[in-house]
Amino acid sequence: MSYNQPPPAQPPTFIGPPPGQPGGKPGWARKRVAVPAACLIFFVGVGVGTSGNSGQEKASSSAKPQPTVTVTETAEAKPAKDDAKPAKDEKPAPGKSDGTATVPNFVGMGLQSAQDKAQELGFHGLDSHDALGRDRMQAFDRNWKVCSQNVKAGTSTSTDTDLDFGAVKLEETCPAKDEKAPSAEGGKMPDFTGKSVKAARGALDSGASITVNDASAEDRMVLMESNWQVCTQKPAAGAALNGRPVEFTAVKFEESCP
Repeated sequence: MSYNQPPPAQPPTFIGPPPGQPGGKPGWARKRVAVPAACLIFFVGVGVGTSGNSGQEKASSSAKPQPTVTVTETAEAKPAKDDAKPAKDEKPAPGKSDGTATVPNFVGMGLQSAQDKAQELGFHGLDSHDALGRDRMQAFDRNWKVCSQNVKAGTSTSTDTDLDFGAVKLEETCPAKDEKAPSAEGGKMPDFTGKSVKAARGALDSGASITVNDASAEDRMVLMESNWQVCTQKPAAGAALNGRPVEFTAVKFEESCP
């Protein structure tokens, strides 16, 4: 089967205004050429085939990617940690395992520090007193210092032993030995001269009638009796009390009796 050959191309024809006349620009145009039907069928077939392949490629390229399965290695299950860890052994007291401890030298230490040290060693029966015999309370232990101790330093003893410290205030001087509190045992009047009014009152019977007056001419009220010292007393030292009223005159410790 043979195709009809297209006719030869016609030469271009000049169209436009006549030469020499104004208006418009000269131009060139080709005449329409008739194309045989067989050629049209051939070109259309080629175009369809090409467009078909192009469509397949586009569809292939726009297709959604297949999901990828990822395999992750998992570690072997570890046993849960036991939060209930055994408690550490509590640090034992420095005292010996048999319930005894060596008493250190507490003299010169602050009263609070001495008590803390004694407790570390296992001693818990602790007491303190006024080494000057004025019967003052150690309300704030940090304001006091140790002058004496009832158990000698270096003694090995049971931690159940009671320790007693004689103390004075930080600004005071320790006495050569502890001043003992006065006692009215035997029913006789002790010598309270130079003792604190508080210590004198404590030595007498709790039901005794006691009067205290300022020995100076200022007629002051004796309020803090541990800060006042006895100048005179009635009855005199050695007299039988037998429930008799007691009278004292006193001045402050930094003062002299008249």
